[in-house]
Amino acid sequence: MRRRAIFLSAMQVSPFAPTSYPELPPIDGVRLATSSCGIRYKERTDLLVVELCEGTQAAGVFTRSLTASAPVLAGRKALKDGSARVLVINSGNSNAFTGKSGVHAVEQVCASACDVFKCKPSQFYMASTGVIGEKLPYEKITGALPQLVPALSEKSWGNAAHAIMTTDTYPKMATRKVMLGGKQVTINGIAKGSGMIAPDMATMLAFVFTDAAIPSPVLQSLLTKANDKSFNCVTVDGDTSTSDTLLLFATGKAGNAAIKNASDPSLSGFAEALESLLKELALHVVKDGEGAEKLVTITVTGAASDNAAKRIAMSIANSPLVKTALAASDANWGRIVMAVGKAGEQADRDKLTIKIGGVVVAKNGEADPSYREEQITGHMKGREILIETDVGIGSGKATVWTCDLTHRYIDINGSYRT
Repeated sequence: MRRRAIFLSAMQVSPFAPTSYPELPPIDGVRLATSSCGIRYKERTDLLVVELCEGTQAAGVFTRSLTASAPVLAGRKALKDGSARVLVINSGNSNAFTGKSGVHAVEQVCASACDVFKCKPSQFYMASTGVIGEKLPYEKITGALPQLVPALSEKSWGNAAHAIMTTDTYPKMATRKVMLGGKQVTINGIAKGSGMIAPDMATMLAFVFTDAAIPSPVLQSLLTKANDKSFNCVTVDGDTSTSDTLLLFATGKAGNAAIKNASDPSLSGFAEALESLLKELALHVVKDGEGAEKLVTITVTGAASDNAAKRIAMSIANSPLVKTALAASDANWGRIVMAVGKAGEQADRDKLTIKIGGVVVAKNGEADPSYREEQITGHMKGREILIETDVGIGSGKATVWTCDLTHRYIDINGSYRT
């Protein structure tokens, strides 16, 4: 009981939690409903069902983890069809590393959902998040599905964002409106994530819906590009989840002019809006990082390539030494030097430049003679920290986002299963 009390006390709301949340508008062809099934949590919703209209197109990106969950494996298979009719999401149990029983659980939920919503197995998607290695009590889900049909609503976005949370301290939602093919289209997105965040595809769980008419192959191209500039640029703790899933669904109800391919110039506004929405959701994940007190933006320039710059930036972002220094508001830039050096990418020691809060702290391979630590004391104590590093090799550049590492991260994760 004491460990459980520690866990609950550590779950204080993030200092970045919004004072108000966006009101996500209805999207024609999307209806949602939530339920409390008691999968792990008591007295809170833990099941979300999304009904999608006939003709809905799908795209997705999944974890590259070699211990991927059963729902991820099923999602990869379903995505080959490119269409969707129903999405089922549960929190509290990831159904990962559960062997044949995990596959059986997904199959049973799929069979029940297909019966309730009159769709094909290839149009069913499932995502699960929570504890790894525990069998999913799928009967609680299959028993709830028929009862959720009368509760389906176009307006349940806030409830949906709450239902998929685990250690999140606030729901994550975003919306955009943009013109496409002569019609105004809407994009809504929800996400969950707080720990085990270092994507190698997307991150945690994120679901995006639009009424745009866009075929699946084009959706996939748009999603992959937007994901690489958003979810694939954030990290909380360097650990990639077994369940990471990002799905995008397009109902086609907006009636925009036909899109032939991903290079169609009319897609530019939609692509920008999608990337902006994903970035907003991704930054919410970092801001709600377990125990986080600071949002950290890390920009690397002068690398051999953009990919090299990203690897260096991630080396800095994932360094426990850098992150604990940030938690203590300690301008220990030597730890940044260390993280650059261990990244495995080219860097010229004697051309290396480091800025914190816009102030040059090191250049030409040594401390800047004019630098005084009091110049950045106020910045280090703030909520948002900026670190810029030029490694003196080429023109590659990248920006990633992370958070600090506080003792509350240990409290939360040391007590998570209790």
